[in-house]
Amino acid sequence: MNFRHLKYFVATAESGQVSRAATALSISQSAITTAIRDLETELGADLFLRSAQGMEMTDAGREFLASAQDILARLDEAKNLTQRRSTAEGVISIAATYTVIGYFLPYHLDRLAHLYPGIEIRLSELNRESIEEGLLSNRFDMAVVLTSNLTNPEIETETLLKSTRRLWVPANHPFHRAGKASFAEIAEQDYIMLTVDEAAHTTMKYWSGTNYQPKVKLRTASVEAVRSMVANGQGVTILSDMVYRPWSLEGKRIGTAATTHDIPSMDVGLAYRHGTDITGPLALVHDYFRESFVEPQNYFQNQRP
Repeated sequence: MNFRHLKYFVATAESGQVSRAATALSISQSAITTAIRDLETELGADLFLRSAQGMEMTDAGREFLASAQDILARLDEAKNLTQRRSTAEGVISIAATYTVIGYFLPYHLDRLAHLYPGIEIRLSELNRESIEEGLLSNRFDMAVVLTSNLTNPEIETETLLKSTRRLWVPANHPFHRAGKASFAEIAEQDYIMLTVDEAAHTTMKYWSGTNYQPKVKLRTASVEAVRSMVANGQGVTILSDMVYRPWSLEGKRIGTAATTHDIPSMDVGLAYRHGTDITGPLALVHDYFRESFVEPQNYFQNQRP
């Protein structure tokens, strides 16, 4: 295993197709497929499910993706540390929702602290309505939120990440073995409904596009409670890859399956008041996120073999 294997794997995972990854890296498709096959052989696990629609990550693939991204990010940081470490100073106020703080921001806050030690980020956890009010009243310079939940025309958004939603089931569940399930089949199962960050509202919104309703057994604001209930066979749920972990707190495994009906992704990104002057320390933080997510092809093209 080498860094080239990791770059090819991450590019494929993020684009969802070998052809797109090959274009971004300016290499042949065969080079990518060979690298992924070598990785799968070395790891002893399939990282992708191949289909006519593209490359869909397996449970093992999603676990490996986090490690591969971390390795590449830290390599990039080490290579550029001396020229990128900034002497900029200042204070910026950032608001974020529960899901973003718990499953997205900590890693990036650590990187920003290393890159910009003179910038103090004051972080607040609030719900969407409070964040919108804070942005419009200039209490916050910027927010990192679920942009798929924002509709206020006075607030500008930039989506950084689209996290696919999948069905979560116990590892030995028939849906896990089949790899997919219809909403008709899911509706026959007990359903564990997450409520935090308007998850229940979003869930009912996409269920309304079917002829079925979830058979809700429990409503909870705790992701860990959902994870434990599913792992222990008390129900199923549909949540995003960003909050997915393969194990419950009790050490029981959770599997995933696709759905036959399209489900909107959970989108994470930046939000700020329309007309905000993005300069100084705020611009550095804003550009960090853009470089990390909005312009990922530049990262790979700068590291061609």
